[in-house]
Amino acid sequence: MKSTPPLWYVVQSILGALFEQALLVAVVLWLLPRFDIRMPLWLLAMMMLALAVHSYTMYRAGKVTFSLKPKVAFENIIGAEGVVTSWQGSEGYIKVQGVLWKARCPEHELKPGDKVVVTTIERLRLVVAPKMPCGDSIVPD
Repeated sequence: MKSTPPLWYVVQSILGALFEQALLVAVVLWLLPRFDIRMPLWLLAMMMLALAVHSYTMYRAGKVTFSLKPKVAFENIIGAEGVVTSWQGSEGYIKVQGVLWKARCPEHELKPGDKVVVTTIERLRLVVAPKMPCGDSIVPD
């Protein structure tokens, strides 16, 4: 899926690459000669080319992230089904949408492997209810 990155990302990438190139030129032509270190211009050109290739590679690698959808969003979690991975008392861990979450189910005892439905979110802890065989869930009053 092709996606164009936002304008700020393109501008930031170009300005960053130009700054890196200018810094390299300043170091090679101004700073190193102060320490009696001289470099031929062809070596500077090769270093600038390598830096440009690196900058372009990093731009392409970062551009891909703008086409990815978020893995988990809070509004998508409520009502989602999950599976209990470990449980003790009224708290434990469940896996929802491939992510491990701390959860609680105050009114029911659960065991690993049980299917649950997320009813609410309290801070970063999910409140769940057991999923019934017919597809309904027991929602606490």
